[in-house]
Amino acid sequence: MLSAEKLLDIGIALSSEKNTEKLLDTILEAAIDISNCDAGTLFILQDNALYFRNTIIKSLGYHGDAENDARPRTLSRGNVCAVAALDKTTVNIADVHEEKNFNFTGPKELDSKTGVKIVSVLAVPMEDDYGDVIGVLQLVNAMDENGKIIPFAPELERVLLSLASQAAISLTVRKYSEEVSELLDSFVRVMSAAIDARSPYNANHTRNMAKYAGKFVAWLKDSGIVQFNETRERQFMMSVWLHDIGKLVVPLEIMDKESRLASKITAVEHRFQVIGMQNEIDFLKGSIDKSERDRRDDELRDARELVEYADRAGFLPDEKLAAIRDLGKAKAKGPEGKTPYLSDDELECLLVRKGTLTDDERLLMESHVTMTRLMLDEMSFPKYYRSIPSWASMHHEYLNGSGYPDKLTGESIPPEVRVLSILDIYDALTARDRPYKPAIPTEKAFAILDDMAAAGQIDAELLELFKRSEAWRK
Repeated sequence: MLSAEKLLDIGIALSSEKNTEKLLDTILEAAIDISNCDAGTLFILQDNALYFRNTIIKSLGYHGDAENDARPRTLSRGNVCAVAALDKTTVNIADVHEEKNFNFTGPKELDSKTGVKIVSVLAVPMEDDYGDVIGVLQLVNAMDENGKIIPFAPELERVLLSLASQAAISLTVRKYSEEVSELLDSFVRVMSAAIDARSPYNANHTRNMAKYAGKFVAWLKDSGIVQFNETRERQFMMSVWLHDIGKLVVPLEIMDKESRLASKITAVEHRFQVIGMQNEIDFLKGSIDKSERDRRDDELRDARELVEYADRAGFLPDEKLAAIRDLGKAKAKGPEGKTPYLSDDELECLLVRKGTLTDDERLLMESHVTMTRLMLDEMSFPKYYRSIPSWASMHHEYLNGSGYPDKLTGESIPPEVRVLSILDIYDALTARDRPYKPAIPTEKAFAILDDMAAAGQIDAELLELFKRSEAWRK
């Protein structure tokens, strides 16, 4: 019989092992050790059948796994392991060659194949803390101190039941952990798909970033530069997938705004048409002569061309902004007297120097990071995933404090977030599906990132590593 200290060591090993396959090996090795037997097999109960997981035969130095035998064993009462599972009890057979109640054809055939004669067998059910059987331990050929095969001692059954129960609980806990991870993964996939489905623009952004991130992390690990443990890597990848979840509440007319005026251009064009028709009416009525009509038409044409240019230009220089301000002050003859070429809202839109968003619209767009944090904070992330809300919502923070929403600086921005920011900027620059700008070539994108690193906005060292990794290649 093993010492109490040894039993405690086995219990600690079972509770501390996080890898499922290693846990199965630990369970089987512990059962063989406790019972001082030659061999053992572990079966998992699933879909009303027992599935082989692993076998150890000490005398042969053999260790087999599920890849070698995927056949399910049906829960037939002629099978010793099935009876142990069905009746939730140990089944102790002193000599399988003398046993008449169970079918030991398989073990007897194994005798001739392995040269190991199977005599004594003990089947032990593995019950979890809910009393459900999740598997069976089958132990073969108990031995005395001289290595002679003997029956399994009845007093061992209680000890092995205790081990099997603790093993079942450990497996169940591990299964719950895997289910929680899968739940988080499925949530991430659903949220990412929801963002993609909501807008035709930006649809590939998160997927691209996830590809860059996965390749970059793999390169960092393979190069020995950074060693990500499983938890840290999963937190980082989930932060990448969830970083734009706040865009679910940003109005589509802002997310998809492909020009400065967007839908307002319809009202402007209609107003210009009315002004043009009024000019023609005044001429036909004799209110103005041909030269005045032509002057008005030229003025209207210049206004229309200026608006069309300003609405779509990527960048407006000072002289264009000045011309737009002048147009905002100008009025033309309309059906009801003097009519402004532009309303105050339209003028505000056209005075955006770069991009398509006004100051108020940009603030609303930038609020997606705050909404990301608020939305993710409502989730009860497990202990080892609690960095996800903060990491996901920091990707627009810059090292020099010029980012948003919290103007964070330096060491308050974790390395994972620094990488996330680089990936986000790189994909935004090179994306081909943005409505408000053309894609930028890779070389120019890296030149812009280099300038940002020189200005202290992003991490220069991580940027260089990202370049070297070539994780950015499509």
